[in-house]
Amino acid sequence: MANELIAEVTAYLLHLEQERRMSSHTVSAYRRDLMQCHVFLSQQDISHWSSLKPKQVRQFIADLNREQLSGRSIQRHLSSLRSFFRYLMREGKVSSNPAQAVQAPKAEKRLPATLDVDQVSGLLDYIEQDTFIGCRDRAMMELFYSSGLRLAELAQLDCRDLDFADQLVYVTGKGNKQRVVPIGGQALKALQLWLACRDELGFFDQTALFISKRGGRLGVRSIQKRLHFWGKKQGISDHVHPHRLRHAFASHMLESSGDLRAVQELLGHADISTTQVYTHVDFQHLAKVYDAAHPRAKNK
Repeated sequence: MANELIAEVTAYLLHLEQERRMSSHTVSAYRRDLMQCHVFLSQQDISHWSSLKPKQVRQFIADLNREQLSGRSIQRHLSSLRSFFRYLMREGKVSSNPAQAVQAPKAEKRLPATLDVDQVSGLLDYIEQDTFIGCRDRAMMELFYSSGLRLAELAQLDCRDLDFADQLVYVTGKGNKQRVVPIGGQALKALQLWLACRDELGFFDQTALFISKRGGRLGVRSIQKRLHFWGKKQGISDHVHPHRLRHAFASHMLESSGDLRAVQELLGHADISTTQVYTHVDFQHLAKVYDAAHPRAKNK
């Protein structure tokens, strides 16, 4: 019984990995969610995925809620289950999707933690570029803020992904989707200095853009540590991590331009609702724009 349930999950995960080219991180998240549901099915003596009914899915969601999982985590579990059943339907293994009509508890809307323009400028200008580490870290952080990259996107950049002539960076995002993002002037200068510093040490054969002193590609954990180090040195109270610079990029771009669609493209969001969260980051700014622009905003 258990083997049959697991076999279909395994086939689905292989489909995500090989056919849909999803990252190992995403596939691992699906595996965790579906294996938790598998445990629930075993407890209910359900031997086939086709035997799962909406009322049992609701019970599974209620169990997760009792375990005090956040609304966001429960939504992710339900999304994983829906996707899995869509796959099973395409394969002819089941005739319906029992998770489709089940609602998860509403997730608490948390605004992204961000930094204001002065904080970002202070953080970046603080880093001296007269050492290998300083030169590299300044280039990394300038690029994060200049182009709004995700941590994984920056970590996997190669030198060839930079186009200095057109001031662009070629990025491979979620689901291996490619996008092209502009690089700002300050980031370009920092990157040119960094590449010159690399060349002085003879790292000509290393394709990775950001490397350690030994010449190996810098991993995501190392990048996180470096940002945290500089945030602490600068005395920023909240933890500085890559997503805070991405959030700063998004909110500052929106404040200045108001162009939600353009920011969506730059961030690589598939759904504009993901980008819309940044419209709430600086409500006071939006209120000022409204007061200045709307013909009936002011009392007469």
